[in-house]
Amino acid sequence: MTLVDERQSTGQNVADPPRILAYDLVQGALVKWRRKEDKSVQDTPTAVLLHGILGSGKNWGTFARRLAHEFPTWQFLLVDLRCHGDSAALKKRGPHSVASTASDVLKLVGHLRLTPRVLVGHSFGGKVVLSMVDQAAKPLPRPVRAWVLDATPGKVRAGGDGEDHPRELISFLRKLPKLFSSKSEVYNALIEEGFSNDVAKWVITNLRPTGPLSSSFSWAFDLDGIAELYQSYEDTNLWNFVENLPRGVHVNFLKAERSLHRWALGDLQRIHAAEELASEEGGGVEMHVLEDAGHWVHTDNPDGLFRILSSSFQVLRA
Repeated sequence: MTLVDERQSTGQNVADPPRILAYDLVQGALVKWRRKEDKSVQDTPTAVLLHGILGSGKNWGTFARRLAHEFPTWQFLLVDLRCHGDSAALKKRGPHSVASTASDVLKLVGHLRLTPRVLVGHSFGGKVVLSMVDQAAKPLPRPVRAWVLDATPGKVRAGGDGEDHPRELISFLRKLPKLFSSKSEVYNALIEEGFSNDVAKWVITNLRPTGPLSSSFSWAFDLDGIAELYQSYEDTNLWNFVENLPRGVHVNFLKAERSLHRWALGDLQRIHAAEELASEEGGGVEMHVLEDAGHWVHTDNPDGLFRILSSSFQVLRA
């Protein structure tokens, strides 16, 4: 995984590869920051983009490049969370939880000497974002805007009858062999088990060749660790934090109109109640609905998501 997306920036790598988490840094054309030791460049406005369970930072690549093009003074940190993507090779110590995942990201931005102004997390990553703000005074500045995409602070209600459920998917993947002769082998197994075509195609993007000349494939992620992370995602309750936000923190919840994640009426009522406490100083809660989108918001309706998220970068435009 490269440290700098050369399609958006030039020059040397921004830093030596940290042993904290793997990441990509997508930079706008006007960003001058190149390495964490460079104190001559003023603090560059930075956003952190976090993926969901069984994903990786690359899920955000196309969307981040679009943001960097529109907001060229910003940079976007795309992280592989623990047990996912290239971070799986780092063998993080347990417990594998929402809180420990949030702590990893905070350590990474501290290592890079970045002060993110915007945090965006999809699904599991959304709860990680909430936990980051809950845990941190620094390196997060005030005001900070957090975006929680198609997730709620409490109970997880993903997957109804006839829908793909992450817990069932993780359980099935753990039963499969560790090596495969082809990606189609895994795809066919998922379809035969009753998972959707979209999920099957997405899952096999996490298969990697076992060697440069090898014809076999293995998972890029740590499935045992991911099972533990998903259990923590279901168990973690951050409602108390959301309903008692510190001043200078603004949390935006986004519900996908066609989401497999079933938002309960009680969840919506609690979010709207917290929304009423929003202040002009940037503290509080807002609720948004992304039309014509299922749970995969940044692929189902990227234009709509871009319009909604852009408000944060316009308000905080450097």
